Amino acid sequence: MLQETPDLEKREQAVRAFERFLQTIQTLRAPGGCPWDREQTPLSMRRDLIEETFEAVDAISQNDYEHSKEELGDVLLNTMMISYMYEQNGNFSIADEINELTDKLIRRHPHVWPQSQGASQVKEKVQNSEQVLNQWDRIKENVEGRKTSSILDEVPKGFPPLLRAYKLQKKAAKKGFDWNELEPVVAKVQEELQEVQDAKKQLLKIADGTEPCTLKSNPEQDSAQLHVEEEIGDLLFAVVNYARKLGVDPETALNRTNQKFYRRFSFVEEQMNKNNIPMDNEHLTQEDEFWDQAKKQGL
Repeated sequence: MLQETPDLEKREQAVRAFERFLQTIQTLRAPGGCPWDREQTPLSMRRDLIEETFEAVDAISQNDYEHSKEELGDVLLNTMMISYMYEQNGNFSIADEINELTDKLIRRHPHVWPQSQGASQVKEKVQNSEQVLNQWDRIKENVEGRKTSSILDEVPKGFPPLLRAYKLQKKAAKKGFDWNELEPVVAKVQEELQEVQDAKKQLLKIADGTEPCTLKSNPEQDSAQLHVEEEIGDLLFAVVNYARKLGVDPETALNRTNQKFYRRFSFVEEQMNKNNIPMDNEHLTQEDEFWDQAKKQGL
C-alpha cells in the first residue's frame, strides 16, 4: 500500500483537476454549450494547435513560468478538445488514446520496465540518452513493425519545411551521414551562399539588370528564377544543418527572431507615428534610429 506522500497528493489533485477539465470540455461541446466550440472539427482546430504550441515554446524559451503554465494549458486544451471530438464521432475514446500512449511509453522503456514488450531489443545496459534513442528505434522497427524502406520515411511529409529539413538531417545523421567537425558545415553554408550569388548574377543578366522577384512567363528568365529558388533552398538547408550542429532547433530560433522583429518594428511604427514622420524609404534614417532605440531597450 502506498504511503501518503506529497507526490501522491499531487497525483490525486491532478486526477481531480483532469476530471473537472474534461467535464468542462464536454459541457462546451454539448447541446446548449458554446456555439463556437460546437462548430469546430479536428480539421478546423489544426491551426489553433500549431499556434498555441509555438506560443508555449516561446514562453518556455523566455523562462517565463507563469506564461508557460498558461500556454501549456492552451496546448492541452486544444489537444483534449480535438481528442473529445474524435470520441464524439466514435473514432476512438480519450481513454483509448491515453492507454495507448502509456503502453507505448512502457514498451519503449524496457530499461525502466524490464518486463515490457520492448525487452527483446535490449542489447546493452542503457546508460546514456544516445543508447536510449537507439533502443527506441529498434523497438519501433522490430517490435512495432514500423520499419520503412528509408529511415527518412519516418519524417512526416506534412511537416513545415524548416522542421522537416531539421528532422531529415537528424535521421541521416543516425546512419553516419554527418560531418564530425563544424568547419565543413560552415564552409557548406558559405559555398551555398556563393551559389545563390552566382545564380542571381545569371538571372540579372537575362533580365537586363532589373530585379525580378516573380516568374514572368519568359521561359529563359523563369528557368533562371527557379534556379535562384533552388539555390536559396540549398542555402536554407545548409543553415538548418549548421543550427543542428550547434544544438539549436531552427524552428524555435526563427520563431524567437520573428517575435523580436515584431516587437522592434512595432516600436518603430509607434515612434514614427508619435513624431508625425511618414514610414517610407525617404525616412529610413529615422526608422533605423528608432530601431536602434528598441534594441537598446531590450525589445
